[in-house]
Amino acid sequence: MDIVVTGRNVEVPEHFKVHASDKLARAERYDPKMSRVEVELAHEANPRQAKTKQRVQLTVTGRGPAVRAEASAETFYAALDLAVEKLEGRLRKARGRRLDRVTSRSPLGEVAAEAEAIAAVDGAAERDDAGAAPDEGGPGRVVRIKSHPADPITVDQALWQMELVGHDFYLFNDAESGLASVVYRRKGFDYGLLRLG
Repeated sequence: MDIVVTGRNVEVPEHFKVHASDKLARAERYDPKMSRVEVELAHEANPRQAKTKQRVQLTVTGRGPAVRAEASAETFYAALDLAVEKLEGRLRKARGRRLDRVTSRSPLGEVAAEAEAIAAVDGAAERDDAGAAPDEGGPGRVVRIKSHPADPITVDQALWQMELVGHDFYLFNDAESGLASVVYRRKGFDYGLLRLG
């Protein structure tokens, strides 16, 4: 498993890379097919955010869907500990779901073949906009562009992938209707579905 530690306007010390490798080695027990873990460090310059000024984002890629976790704390070490705890919880949940498929139980209802879910997320490319203008400090500028595959998946698969990346919404191509759709988290642990028609 490759562990890549980068800093966004932050210099990453070598001892933090070693510490991150030690912490993330335990996560491999939940998914031995993990091929790469990206650790991104960022610093919040606002002095009012002193208690959460250091942010760590973890992204696990492999043959299955991408799994992400993010945490903020006073130090990068504390933020890494919180992010690894969240990541292990999500990997545990994904492993339980894979085991449910093997034993033919499905917690979210009828699910299509696992290869379809893997193909929906494999090859999801994330790239920063290389042609963006230098930082002008103003609001309303595009700072990141993400490309995702448009393979059709079911609503249950979209909900599962939304939970794995830890976002409040997930854009996908609905296999049933053939329309671009978004599932999102509502208050009270409910979900919503928007379709562009």
